[in-house]
Amino acid sequence: MTLKICLGARDWDYLTPLLLGDVSSPRMTVEINRISSMPAEIGRGSEYNAVETSFSRHLTAVENGDHRAIAIPNFLMRGFRHACIITRKNSPLTTIESLAGKRIGVTGWRDSGNTWTRAILRQSGVMTEDAYWYAGRLTKDHPIQDRLGEFGQPGRIEPMPGEEPMMKSLSDGWLDAVFTPFMPEGFFGRSSEFRQLLPDCRSAQKSYFDEVGYVPGIHMLTLDREVAHAYPWAAQELSDLIDRSRKMWTTKRRRYADTTPFIMDELLFTASSLPATWDDSGLQNNHKMAADFMVQMYDQNILPKPLTVEDVFGYERDVMETA
Repeated sequence: MTLKICLGARDWDYLTPLLLGDVSSPRMTVEINRISSMPAEIGRGSEYNAVETSFSRHLTAVENGDHRAIAIPNFLMRGFRHACIITRKNSPLTTIESLAGKRIGVTGWRDSGNTWTRAILRQSGVMTEDAYWYAGRLTKDHPIQDRLGEFGQPGRIEPMPGEEPMMKSLSDGWLDAVFTPFMPEGFFGRSSEFRQLLPDCRSAQKSYFDEVGYVPGIHMLTLDREVAHAYPWAAQELSDLIDRSRKMWTTKRRRYADTTPFIMDELLFTASSLPATWDDSGLQNNHKMAADFMVQMYDQNILPKPLTVEDVFGYERDVMETA
């Protein structure tokens, strides 16, 4: 009997070979449904038995005793966060250190990406208490919702006043910078009034990798625990399919590079600057990165107690190694 997996994930390019059936398994079929926002439910009658999940939200679920999903050490979304700090083109701010004492907007306090971005600030000596934080919608087209949860601190971490869109506030000069995983509409236009904070993000990101040894993981693969128990091989099989799809996509991307004029330069720079294993899955390859993130979650008071890699991946490691 073939196991059917319904995977909820963003439409990452590297999933295309899996979507087209160029990568397949004789004992598992994977149906991928595109999701635009998170979290997506898993179990409890959900249509999904596998989901792309925020790293931070999964850790929060584990700490709260919610074990419906197991974490598979395959990070579907990775990225350096230096490029996600934006400001006005006429702003005098050009360094991480210059954010001390400034008003900073965030799209969500506990979000994995923003946790990693605050880690960059902490690395440069800018702690949470050294800036003023405001959580809110990026633009008027984004929904008004609670983006702070229980993490608000009057006078330090607050909602955007009057629910004003952060990009408008940045444009008006009230906010000094905004942390966002996705750039607002118009950001890439020549006439945009916004820019990345750092004049040379690429060099900063390369230096960061040289220091820590990884590209931060932001979203990871999770599987319904009931499925994992019933099919002990399923977690590894699903992870392997995604890895094979990513590898095939990378090979084709290098061959068919004429989609944008400068992508060959980007592919060459990545290949020369990072080891070939930079996006590998597996617990061993991601142990340090995962451990560092769990430390940040505790140090930034998002988790009330520290978690270990074994707390989060221990069961998954045993299942995947014995499958």
